[in-house]
Amino acid sequence: MSGFDQTRGIQAATGGSGQSLPRRRLFVKSYGCQMNVYDSQRMADVLAPEGIAETARVEDADVVILNTCHVRERAAEKVFSELGKLRALKAARASAGRETKIIVAGCVAQAEGEEIFRRQKAVDIVVGPQSYHRLPELLRRAGTSREVLDTDFPAASKFDHLAGPSPRQIRKRGVSAFVTVQEGCDKFCTFCVVPYTRGAEASRPVEGIVAEVEMLAAAGVREVSLIGQNVNAYHGRTPEGAFASLSELTARIAEVPGIARIRYTTSHPGDMDASLIKAHRDQARLMPFLHLPVQSGSDKILAAMNRRHTRTGYIALVAEIRGARPDIALSSDFIAGFPGESEEDFAATLDLIEKVDFANAFSFKYSPRAGTPAAALQDQIPEFVKSERLARLQTLLDEQRRTFNRKMAGCTLDVLIEKPGRHAGQIAGKSPYLQAVQIEGSLDRIGEVVRAEIVSAGANSLFGRLLPDRAARGAPR
Repeated sequence: MSGFDQTRGIQAATGGSGQSLPRRRLFVKSYGCQMNVYDSQRMADVLAPEGIAETARVEDADVVILNTCHVRERAAEKVFSELGKLRALKAARASAGRETKIIVAGCVAQAEGEEIFRRQKAVDIVVGPQSYHRLPELLRRAGTSREVLDTDFPAASKFDHLAGPSPRQIRKRGVSAFVTVQEGCDKFCTFCVVPYTRGAEASRPVEGIVAEVEMLAAAGVREVSLIGQNVNAYHGRTPEGAFASLSELTARIAEVPGIARIRYTTSHPGDMDASLIKAHRDQARLMPFLHLPVQSGSDKILAAMNRRHTRTGYIALVAEIRGARPDIALSSDFIAGFPGESEEDFAATLDLIEKVDFANAFSFKYSPRAGTPAAALQDQIPEFVKSERLARLQTLLDEQRRTFNRKMAGCTLDVLIEKPGRHAGQIAGKSPYLQAVQIEGSLDRIGEVVRAEIVSAGANSLFGRLLPDRAARGAPR
């Protein structure tokens, strides 16, 4: 632990004279979705002015944050297993005279609350996803209080208090960045905990988002991914007091100098309106890749999920999107073994997948979430049936993904170069379709959008060669 800093208390990074003061260390482990990744970065940003610097080694950390996700199976148990290891680490460091504060943040914190303190005495702070902007205050309170709990809900309050990361922090994170524009969900799908852990839909004001993107661009970011639990329901205030849609927001961001690419996720089919479809046709910087979760291909199961769309409606929506942007590719989410799902219902899902033809997808076995309506349904599917269906589902989806990747061979793509490649002399980036691309080239191309011919497709990457000029839109040709 030679790099460990033993400073006590929370101090500013510099004194009034400008002299550097000792710093405490922060380790953040993030679980789950892109929004949690973004939230973890912002927690580090919030604590940096307090003199708390990030470290890659948990053993060196004075402050450890587990930023948790409650969506996947046994999420809470995984957190408590990790907390058991941290308790031992905290005790070992205490015996050496080194204090460690353990913080549980995110959706498990919101859902479990005081239960976390009861089950794991080593935890000092439990903070929900809407309250992490108060971390400096909570850490100060933890200096005099055994347990500090903050699981308030108002996302607007968090949005109001969050300043952007420093240019130095941005540069450490690379040329692509997530930007939260919306949180919470009002859809209340019967399987989902998000409305209970993230609260009602709330959108950030347009100017705050644009200001953050401008700061990111000035620090070298070329691609921004706008994220939210239901991002295409975005309705942020403008300076004039009106509400802007997601299509209007992307148009504003497209005007920021230096931003070459815009993405957004996750979408709900019911909020995919005409203006957003038109934006995919007209906005060159909006990437031709759309994550549009469907969950099931059976109308009976969609109704039981309270998804508020039908199989026919989803297929028609996909046709409309492809009519506006023929080169667009889709990814989706699927749940196998939802309560009441018959073999006929599952076959309808496989049939929908074959009809739509996805470039990528995420699929999971249904697992009950306490407090959600689906958890109380009587017709739960046996575990072995869920596993068998998931295997069939993933076989079909994986074949579609591989076929899509193979079709890229011989095409020309715009590739955003993000980092060194796997081998010496290689650079790595991603295609407009979020595919990893390996190219022979020099590191000074990092941050550029280069034109590349795709030579071959591997299991998880495309391989290409640089071409002399650049594509206009980023679509294959």
